Amino acid sequence: MTSEERLTSLGIILPAMPQPVANYTPYRIAGDLLFLSGQGPRRVDGTYSTGRVGRDVTVETAHEDARATGLQLLAVAKQALTNLDRVAGVVKVFGMVNAEPEFADHPRVINGCSDLFVDVFGEAGRHARSAVGQGSLPNGMTVEIEAIFQIKPAS
Repeated sequence: MTSEERLTSLGIILPAMPQPVANYTPYRIAGDLLFLSGQGPRRVDGTYSTGRVGRDVTVETAHEDARATGLQLLAVAKQALTNLDRVAGVVKVFGMVNAEPEFADHPRVINGCSDLFVDVFGEAGRHARSAVGQGSLPNGMTVEIEAIFQIKPAS
């Protein structure tokens, strides 16, 4: 089953690609790598899911926010590549959690994105990863995630 077919079978509709709000590009292709800029859990109305995990937000809510962020990353990748079937594999995910200093369950939060990538890409979705806590994130969002994908040559 292709990645595009998996999206359909999972009932996933990707959001519109978010536009940058600062001086950066949402993606950059270098050789056979697609670098995806950090994304956050943007709602349909353009606002972000906000709060500090461990104080304002539960692990479960932050996990869902990480999944929503993964959908944003997939939307950017699709824009960059036209078709997600060009993804050869997910190389690296870097997940940041807006967390209280005592919070220690960062990996469980970022699993929301990691699990999504495995669901969409199968074994090719397994990746190296960092899941770290931050004192704050832009717009007060709960998570920010960036990723690197390996891409197949255009056919």
